[in-house]
Amino acid sequence: MVFNDIEDFKERIDDPALEIDENSVMVLQGAGPKGYPGMPEVGNMPMPKKLLERGITDLVRVSDARMSGTAYGTVVLHVTPESSAGGTLALVQNGDEIELNVEARKLELCVPEGELSRRRKAWTPPAPVASGGYQRLYIEHVLQADRGADLDFLVGCRGADVPRESH
Repeated sequence: MVFNDIEDFKERIDDPALEIDENSVMVLQGAGPKGYPGMPEVGNMPMPKKLLERGITDLVRVSDARMSGTAYGTVVLHVTPESSAGGTLALVQNGDEIELNVEARKLELCVPEGELSRRRKAWTPPAPVASGGYQRLYIEHVLQADRGADLDFLVGCRGADVPRESH
């Protein structure tokens, strides 16, 4: 079940007509460094009420977001490249099969390469949420999560010293 952004998730997650069950994987797009922007802690994605009422307390959840260390469940976060940058996460559609194998460190979108190629060609980047100022500068220059979500023009311009505890 794909949610285009956190607003889409909040709007639909408790809709009784949502076609989601205990075999589903929830995918949240548009929550990475560029897409939100800022990579917020929205990746914890609460469970749908209709599944909780049936005693189902966890589903695999995948996102380019981050979440608090106090959240719970089977969650894959910081997916890169993020959906807003055209990563594979942007190509996921409702009904696609996703395989998660933690032991093998594998997360795979089980869609034939020809179909993925078609989706890549049809994909267009979302419109930036800012047209100017610092937020636009950030969107244009922020690196992906696997590179620290730093600004590209600052890489190599400062040391790595952390003078105080920073967790």
